[in-house]
Amino acid sequence: MPLEDTPTNLLSEGGRLHSEGTRADLLARVDALNARYRHHSATQVLRDALRDPAAGRLALVSSFGAESVVLLHLVAMIEKNTAVLFIDTQMLFPETLVYQTEVSERLGLRNVRIIRADEFEVEKEDPFGRLHMANTDACCDLRKTRPLERALQGFDGWITGRKRFQSGTRSALDFFEAEEGVDRIKLNPLAHWAPEDVRVYMDENRLPRHPLVAQGYPSIGCAPCTSKVAEGEDPRAGRWRGQNKDECGIHFVNGRAIRKGENA
Repeated sequence: MPLEDTPTNLLSEGGRLHSEGTRADLLARVDALNARYRHHSATQVLRDALRDPAAGRLALVSSFGAESVVLLHLVAMIEKNTAVLFIDTQMLFPETLVYQTEVSERLGLRNVRIIRADEFEVEKEDPFGRLHMANTDACCDLRKTRPLERALQGFDGWITGRKRFQSGTRSALDFFEAEEGVDRIKLNPLAHWAPEDVRVYMDENRLPRHPLVAQGYPSIGCAPCTSKVAEGEDPRAGRWRGQNKDECGIHFVNGRAIRKGENA
């Protein structure tokens, strides 16, 4: 885990996370931000992003999953009024819903927004709640990517809790990454953290664990598509087990959410 460092307003040097430039401009900004913050801590990056008006409006997108409490705690220590977007797919474990309420209250989060799918879209596309059995990508799109896309409108950027160690698809993750089409940047403050960093931070700050972690779920999503993980398996092996899928598909191309495997 990077050491704490002296506060600076590094983000203001490069302007808002959201910019009206070309794709090349956006990628250049991301490269510059990653170079500038390479040796900074998660706390430093978050502090600059949340407190510097030049960064624009930011939202933290949280699943309130196995490790989510770490980033939620970091954000709460800096700015409790930060918008926290929690996507209730209405397919989550009951334990996750209880945990979300308990953690929000304990950390004093003042702006948690519960995001759900459009009820008319659900009635049309998944009236019996079985879409996940036939097409997991379509279910994720309906219940997660589209609701998030709508919820992020009006924000200049968003914060995620993804980390390099979580899966092969995240192994090259950096602090900042670009979203195509929407001129928006995602911030991954914990990208460089190791599993031990997460454990130590939770222990030192006495943060509550998601109850399903102790039952063999190191990564927790929707109940129908999450299974227990055996010792030695990839932490995300229990997500969409048996399918060529390990992400829900939340990324944007030309201003819209794209499911994994779909051409941009």
